[in-house]
Amino acid sequence: MTRKHVFVALLLVVVLCLGVLAGCNQGTPSDTKDTKDTQGTPTEEKSYDIVVWVSEVSGVKEQFAEQIERYAKDNGIKINARIEGVSEGESATQMITSVEDGADLFCFAQDQLARLVQAGALTKLGVKAGEAVEAANSAGSVASAKVGGDLYCYPLTDDNGYFMFYDKSVIPEDHINSLEDIIADCEAAGRNFSFQIKGTAWYTASFFFGTGCVSEWETDGDGNFTSVNDTFDSPEGIIALKGMQKLLKSTCFTESAAGTADFSAAIPSAVVISGTWDVNTAKEALGDNYGVAKLPSFTVDGTTYQLGSFSGCKLLGIKPQTDPEKTSVLQGLATYLTGKDCQLERFEKFGWGPSNKEAQESDAVKADAALVALSEQNAFAVPQGQIHGSWWSIALSPVATAQTATTDEELQAALDSYKAAIDGLFSLDTSGYILVGAWNGWSNSDGNYRMQEADGVYTYTVTVEQSDYMGGRIVTPGNWDSDKGLAQVVSGAELLSEDGGSDNNMVFLEPGTYVVTFDEAKMEITVAKAE
Repeated sequence: MTRKHVFVALLLVVVLCLGVLAGCNQGTPSDTKDTKDTQGTPTEEKSYDIVVWVSEVSGVKEQFAEQIERYAKDNGIKINARIEGVSEGESATQMITSVEDGADLFCFAQDQLARLVQAGALTKLGVKAGEAVEAANSAGSVASAKVGGDLYCYPLTDDNGYFMFYDKSVIPEDHINSLEDIIADCEAAGRNFSFQIKGTAWYTASFFFGTGCVSEWETDGDGNFTSVNDTFDSPEGIIALKGMQKLLKSTCFTESAAGTADFSAAIPSAVVISGTWDVNTAKEALGDNYGVAKLPSFTVDGTTYQLGSFSGCKLLGIKPQTDPEKTSVLQGLATYLTGKDCQLERFEKFGWGPSNKEAQESDAVKADAALVALSEQNAFAVPQGQIHGSWWSIALSPVATAQTATTDEELQAALDSYKAAIDGLFSLDTSGYILVGAWNGWSNSDGNYRMQEADGVYTYTVTVEQSDYMGGRIVTPGNWDSDKGLAQVVSGAELLSEDGGSDNNMVFLEPGTYVVTFDEAKMEITVAKAE
């Protein structure tokens, strides 16, 4: 080896060992209990083929490619990266469906962390790497990357929260802090108020958090949920529902999922609750009337409450590898891609809010109106930790009642039902499988749809009613498994749509009664019409 080669090799060792890239334990969470740092050292001659999943937003793939190429060149490492666009909301589902076929590096939303850990789809950070990540990033983003006290990934952004976009020509500045004033302005102008509180619990929670309610979930080191401290069923919960009714019962309320595109709808909205991903659309639609602010407050029985929210981030994970040298390369690359310089480049081009504390202090970041509004809202936000997958549907049930309820007794009954469903998650029999879908309101804890088992073969006869979406899949009770659906159907595929979506759903082409059978050992599903 030449003197130059010796120097490069030593330099790589220094960078990878002292530059916070200390290795991590390999394999699934079950065999990564200690936190000692272990790694292989990349060699100059070796080439590393990797697959990277990043946001589908136009230009993101190209920027990541440039950053990866720069890292490889600066460190004398040969990296052949295939970069694919997979949304942060779908990447976890695809990884869980087949970890082996998944990306080596992948971006995902924080609420997917627990299920990724359960599936063995993430490489846990070692002690030194974890310490460096904690030192470099905001406390909220670090907390979002942990399960059972251990770090499993790298914070990529700290902007996955929501705030208020508004049309300045309709909503005067002195009204933006009052929900009641904003509703009156929208009604007077014949404009809409877009807030997904009926269909997305992520937004529903804002009213409950505003009155001081909590829903705090605990997991063990393997990502399994062990307990919850939930106070939605309380006097404060009743106040939250009363505040929600102010909007739900207004003629201006709309549950649209179009985000700031609603500013250009046939009946345009004057207010949209959304996040940084919607900034450009809002600016194009509103022009000089573009306004952003934290969420407003609401008043019940003479007391005013500031709407809360979830705050969160996007994360970058590493799939467990069999080659320790490749693991070291991926760790170094992940640290670089989530570092100050790369985060600032993404902010400048896409408006992504940095999680890196130095990047957050940039003058440009601190002057960005949308990030300022988000920062102001985050003062009233709850960092989104790991939440049981069933909660997202359970939390919507009181909202449906609130829209029509006229008495406190009705609201209390809805919250009591909510609490019973939450408590039931911890007494749920998680053995076997449930056929979840449109036919049971997508309840993954519904024992009425538990498949019957005989010699490792599970069967359920389901009646599919006519609806806009006649789909579903087989899941473990209490979970949202996506590896037992359309892709596993070996007989009866002609009865289903060819597109199962990112969740691998079996979507029936026609209403009717069907027999669905799942062979656990073979991982095969058959679908047939009932005789």
